[in-house]
Amino acid sequence: MNTLTHAVLPPGAGLGLRSPHVADVLAQRPDVAWWEVHSENYFGGGQPIAQLEAVRAAYPVSLHGVGLGLGSAEPLDLVHLAQLKALVARIEPAMVSEHLCWNRVPGRFFNDLLPVPRIDGALALLADRVDAVQTALGRRILIENVSRYVAFDGETYGEAELLAALVARTGCGVLLDVNNLYVNALNLGVDPLAEIASLPVDSVGEIHVAGFEIRDGVAIDTHGAPVSAPVWALLDAALARFGPLPVLLERDTHLPPLAELLDEYRRLTARVGTVAEVVAC
Repeated sequence: MNTLTHAVLPPGAGLGLRSPHVADVLAQRPDVAWWEVHSENYFGGGQPIAQLEAVRAAYPVSLHGVGLGLGSAEPLDLVHLAQLKALVARIEPAMVSEHLCWNRVPGRFFNDLLPVPRIDGALALLADRVDAVQTALGRRILIENVSRYVAFDGETYGEAELLAALVARTGCGVLLDVNNLYVNALNLGVDPLAEIASLPVDSVGEIHVAGFEIRDGVAIDTHGAPVSAPVWALLDAALARFGPLPVLLERDTHLPPLAELLDEYRRLTARVGTVAEVVAC
């Protein structure tokens, strides 16, 4: 794995960039340290990729994939991987990340981040897929923990345990989503602080915060609400363990105007700065 490029984002707060805000970002050039976009939204040509290139000329950019489905039993989608490789070469992002999930069975694709059953054989399959992606891209990627709504019988790994083993085998890093940790705590009783403690200190390369919603008694990772107080507290705990890191604010549904989103972003920048100062002391 020594031939892989280890690109990094600047420590501090970043913001998820969604298409309704791109024109405003290019016109206003707000004071944001870095932006993250969903890779698949820029696989085509035309205006979207031209706008992303303009954003990239002014800011660091992270590519966050939602479609590879690394845990699928089906073979890796080589067309998807080729499109990602071309986008990485064109944008030269500061970071590339994917999810610990599956999304395909023979003849069918699910537009969702379905949790991988953590059973014997899962680690070997995931390691093969991560190795293939990193080899194709020539760079280290981060793998994100996902929200879960059901538990599987016979699981032999915790999610943090599986991620730590994946890091050890492949040299990848972890994108730690603390909102997903809290959603899993509410739905399945997972201890989020134990999950944070189970990850090696040098394995985490980025953190995500977002909002969730309760629907029919279930916590759903909608990215459609402000960050909750318990998630802010988990962010503090994660930064205390892992040190100053890039931290992204995600918002995908109930998308507010850019000015309103920037208000919450500034709350994140203040919190990240405060925690970083405490860690440095």
